[in-house]
Amino acid sequence: MSVSSPTRVLIVDDHAMVRRGLREFLALFEDIEVVGEAADGREALSASESLRPDVVVMDLNLPRLDGIEATRELRAARPEIEVVALTGTVEEERVMAAIEAGAAGFLLKDAEPDDVAAAIRAARNGEMYLAPAVAGVVARQLRAVGAPVTPDDSALTPRERDVLGLVAEGLPNRAIGEALGITERTARTHVSNILAKLGLTSRTQAALYAVEQGLDGDAPRAARRRA
Repeated sequence: MSVSSPTRVLIVDDHAMVRRGLREFLALFEDIEVVGEAADGREALSASESLRPDVVVMDLNLPRLDGIEATRELRAARPEIEVVALTGTVEEERVMAAIEAGAAGFLLKDAEPDDVAAAIRAARNGEMYLAPAVAGVVARQLRAVGAPVTPDDSALTPRERDVLGLVAEGLPNRAIGEALGITERTARTHVSNILAKLGLTSRTQAALYAVEQGLDGDAPRAARRRA
């Protein structure tokens, strides 16, 4: 979908420093505009009603009304407003609860600015965005119910398998390069080749696939031993 106006964002977190950091992050992107802040779930619902943001970046651990319930109520009242969930830790039960409540994305609080912006853009476009560590949780849930795995990884080189395992660990290209003793640019090229060979379109999909194939454990450690 083509977006001609900046994506309007409401930041919800009970820590002022986190809200300030997110606001400063997002000020780097011309296509994103922070229109307000809220410190708890009730404020989030009220602010969403008055400000009508396109996307709410919602902390899950909030006073008065937690982020999961706030997401559920917001999506019921204003389904046109998307929610990107934000948390400091990955707890499987809460991850799945947030997604079931209607969150279109899930980020950790240590996410890079580009990842925050990417999650917001994806939500605005009606797409799901999961941090790789969170994608692993979802993949395990899918695997538990027998979700099929369709990509064929037979064309991947051993190095690409190492890179794929590190993608599943949630490492950005720079950290992958450091782990394998290669440049960030080379790591980026490997990731692009992996997506092309597997017929995937995003790192999230690649992370899901890697977890389904069990490449998120031993492979990264083996890669680090060879680096």
